[in-house]
Formats: sequence, C-alpha cells, structure tokens
Amino acid sequence: MKLLGLHHVSILTGKAEKNFHFYTKILGMRLVKKTVNQDNTESYHLFYGDAKGNPGTEITFFDIPHLGQTRPGINSISSTSLRVRNSEALQYWENRLDQFGINHWGIEKRANRESLAFQDYDGTNVILVADNDEMGVAAGEPWDQTDVPAEHAIIGLGPVMLTVPIAEPTVRVLTEVMGFRHVGTYPSLAGDYKDIEVYATGEGGSGAEVHIEVRPDLPRERPGRGSIHHVAFRIPNEEEFQQWVTRIKESGLMNSGEVERYYFKALYFREPNHILFELSTDTPGFAADEPLETLGESLALPPFLEPKREQIEAKLRPLDLEL
Repeated sequence: MKLLGLHHVSILTGKAEKNFHFYTKILGMRLVKKTVNQDNTESYHLFYGDAKGNPGTEITFFDIPHLGQTRPGINSISSTSLRVRNSEALQYWENRLDQFGINHWGIEKRANRESLAFQDYDGTNVILVADNDEMGVAAGEPWDQTDVPAEHAIIGLGPVMLTVPIAEPTVRVLTEVMGFRHVGTYPSLAGDYKDIEVYATGEGGSGAEVHIEVRPDLPRERPGRGSIHHVAFRIPNEEEFQQWVTRIKESGLMNSGEVERYYFKALYFREPNHILFELSTDTPGFAADEPLETLGESLALPPFLEPKREQIEAKLRPLDLEL
C-alpha cells in the first residue's frame, strides 16, 4: 500500500471562460472533462490534463461566479506546480508569459529544481518545474493540438505547497498514516523563515511531493477565487482503495468514507491543520464515458446523474468554450 503520487489538484475559479482560455490557450493544456460539481450540479467542474487525461496530470476547477478574492494565509495549499521537460522549456515559458502579460517571478531554484512561479487570472499561485531527467514518477504525454511546442509542453503535476502554522501534526499524518518519507529541505524564498520541508511518496520526484512551509506570522486563509480547494493522491486500483478506506478510518481521522465519482473512487479527510486531502483511484479514468479523441468536447455526466441531464442543463449557465 503505497500512494503513487499526486492524482489531481482542485481549485476555485470565478469565471470558467477566462479559466479555460488561460489553461488551454496560454498554458496549452487539454480540457479532458467538462462536467458538473457532483455536490452542487448547478456549478461546472472543468478538468485539464495531458493528451490522455492521465492520473497525475490534472488540474481541476470548480466554477463559482461572483466568488470573492482569496485572502492568502496558513492552513492552506498555497501553491501547486506543473511539470515541464527541462530548463530550456522554462526559458520558453518565461518568454511566453511575458508575451501574454502574465506576471511572474523569474526562474529560481526550489528543492534543487529550476522553477518559474506565476499567477493565473484568479490569483492562483502556480509554479512550473523542470524535470531535467530526474528519476521519479513518470510524466504524462504532451497535448499536440496547441501552439505550444511538444518539447515545451506541460506534462503533469508537480509538488504542492502546504502553508501551516506548525508542521508536526501534518507531518505525522503524511508519514505515519499516508506513508510519505522526508527527502530534503530548501530555503524559503519568502524571507528569513524556516526551511521548507520536502516529503515524497511512491517513486518520488516532482510528481509525488508535498512541500511544507511554516509561517506562524500569517493569518488563516480566507478561501475565494484562486484558492486551492484540495489535493488528491493516487491509488492504483479499487482493491487497494478499500484497504486505504480501512486505514484512514482506523487512524481516527474524520473522513467521508467511499465516494463514487465514476471517473475514480474518492475518500476525503482533513489533516490536523485543516487542509483537505483526497485519495483517488487511477481507474477507470476519464475515457470511461467518452472516446479519447473527443474528451472534454461536450457536457459529461456520470451514470447516476444522466437521468437528470435535462434538469441539470436547465440550471447551468451557458458556457461558451471555444475548443
């Protein structure tokens, strides 16, 4: 029972149309699933990923119009990362972000990797990280239906940053319950604060890391548009998923129990610093109800929502996404 790495990261957006433009037209990712928030079917849920929507490549967004701006702070997932092949790709992305007028902070070292931090239209903190032939969890496949050259394409999720007032309670859950291991530290880029601690699972590498930043000087985050709602970790199949359900229950952590999302099974729980974690299966994946060639082109509903399609579509606002 080892978590394979990151499965997906889910974020709040205030306007799906601008979000779609940013992640597909500027970042060159593929919209692999256009569906609804299963807990609030009046809201869209958009998934962006690699060419095949592979687990470990998806960044997802809940569309909540008129949502207020996030107040950054502790008890949060303060940034997420996206992987590119090498440092040459980062040079390409630095120029491309300049071309589109996207604010960024230049290429810097984080955890001994070249990286490039920027914000999307909602203020989400995103960091591009260069693989540079590093060993670890395999990357995804470039999406070639975009003007971003395949050799510079985004190919998966990189580390998430947890910003907390104290690290020890979160570390205990990561290591004693979830099986993560400590693999290093690196200096904070925010100033004279404690070093950032790096924890990894599975085969390691940027697709399997959680970074922990301790900032007791900050207020608690007030979530809004641009805030990262939760991070999900990969379980290979349903058999192991059932074992994880038992493990999380036996740990004493309050949890959701098994949740059927159709594209994957999910289990949600909050660690002691109130950050929402999810465990998700790799199977069956996003091609379960759509051909791989046309992923994301129409509104997909899981079978348990399909009988309500007419009512659901009637309550959804029109969404004009130019594919």
